Amino acid sequence: MSSTPPESEFDLEKLFLPAWAQNPPATNKYASFSGEDRPNRRMDDRGGRRPPPRRDSGPSGDRSGGRPQGGRGGDRFPRSGGGKPFDRNAPPAHRELPPPAAPLPQLNVNILPDEKVVESLARQIRMTGRAYPLFDIARLVLQKPERQQIRFETVKKADGQPAQPLYFCALDDTLWLSTDEAVNHLLNRHFDTFYKAERTPTDPPRGTYTFVAQCGLSGAILGPPNHHDYQNQLRKLHAERFARMPFESFKARVKIVKDEAVVKKWIEDQSFKTEFVCLNVAEPLKLGSREEVEKHFREVHLGNIVKPEDAHTVSGVAARQLRSPDLQRLLRLTGEEQRRFPLKVATTLSQQFAGHGLQFFKVNRTLTHVSVARPHYLDLEATPVSEGVKRIVDFINQNPRSTRRKLLAALAPLPASSAPTVAAAAAPAEPGQPAPAPAPAPAPESSPEQTAVASDLHWLIHQGHVIEFANGVLETAKKPLPRPPKPERKTPAAAPAEPAEAGVVTGDASASVAEPVQEEAVATPASEPAPAAPSEVPEGGA
Repeated sequence: MSSTPPESEFDLEKLFLPAWAQNPPATNKYASFSGEDRPNRRMDDRGGRRPPPRRDSGPSGDRSGGRPQGGRGGDRFPRSGGGKPFDRNAPPAHRELPPPAAPLPQLNVNILPDEKVVESLARQIRMTGRAYPLFDIARLVLQKPERQQIRFETVKKADGQPAQPLYFCALDDTLWLSTDEAVNHLLNRHFDTFYKAERTPTDPPRGTYTFVAQCGLSGAILGPPNHHDYQNQLRKLHAERFARMPFESFKARVKIVKDEAVVKKWIEDQSFKTEFVCLNVAEPLKLGSREEVEKHFREVHLGNIVKPEDAHTVSGVAARQLRSPDLQRLLRLTGEEQRRFPLKVATTLSQQFAGHGLQFFKVNRTLTHVSVARPHYLDLEATPVSEGVKRIVDFINQNPRSTRRKLLAALAPLPASSAPTVAAAAAPAEPGQPAPAPAPAPAPESSPEQTAVASDLHWLIHQGHVIEFANGVLETAKKPLPRPPKPERKTPAAAPAEPAEAGVVTGDASASVAEPVQEEAVATPASEPAPAAPSEVPEGGA
């Protein structure tokens, strides 16, 4: 697996440009323009130059040029008809400004990598032995919701109460910020689970009606404006379906319809009485209106279905289907923030990878990588190793940006006899028949020398002596620099020197004791591109 992206045959940046900017113009329309043929706007009809207007010819010596006060003199002057002064910065009267955005709910939202995905990634890192940038893996997790778990947590106030309550609906595993949201959702989506509507004929409305009011947003028929129940129906529809919209704006969208079919439909609807039969209750009960239904639901069913919680975790797919608008907005902003800089996701990934036995180190003290082992310098002079290991380390040190393929080709090349050859020619075809295709040549088998080199390289990588990055580049762990010696503590002059005990070195001999070495690190060349994360993540784990 190589993290270096292949060279594309087309420029991806061009795909995001408009059509007129993707290709350069074939000809320059203004190549022959010299500027001499531009007409002079100050030439009068007789060919002479028109004199510039005078700016000091006002009747009182001012610089207004004699303009009337009621004309187009600017924002300070009132209009000719009187009234309020003209303000060009004021919005038009017919345009309504959008309401200000509501503040985000005080909740903590954490995007967590899915455990199965992390387990699959850890297995891939152990099998390949390569080192991957931790932040690139975090961005890989953020690409698809199937790789995530979303955790919502409440924020406690000083008195221990949540600043924003969180409610969980056990009927369909949804989250809500208030019981009102949950009740509206349950009565709209699961009404038939708790109640059954029955229609019984009744007397039609008296009088003659030639027009009715109809909602321009939903198409619901509200009835004639002079009907006694019109205002109730208007406010009920606004509260149930358009509560986030100002009432006056909603009322302005109501239109008067004089269609006979629409008027007849409203009269037929009013000729029936709707009652609601309660289900899943011990005693049969009928309710006469939706208000009574909502009251009964809150008293009987709400406490068993909707319960407050301090924290709740849902899958990434289920989180994208949340029906609470504020929770959707909070999750969207959190995802955008993490995609810009996935610090929280990377921190959680490091904890999960550590549980799978993986190690971490930094390259050039900036990029955190995860691998099977941390860099550990191998001193060939002080550590007894085999000749094969020495050859691998020397080759990598002498050949910067070497890869596994280059290493095998240099230390264990295939003999000429085992090189892939063209398959033997097939028997000649009969006249008039096409020639058969040659059989594919078998893949060359690894020689014992290549197997030995691969085995030694595997040992070096898992011991941290050699680092194989995601793009296939091999680097050896560099020798760490010793830490600066600690300053010696000066003893007070009045304190007598104690005699040295047996076996304890005193005086200047303590300076020869080696200090603990710093943590090993790998320095990659400046021209090397940043290694990429694993290119494939099995969805839902392997």
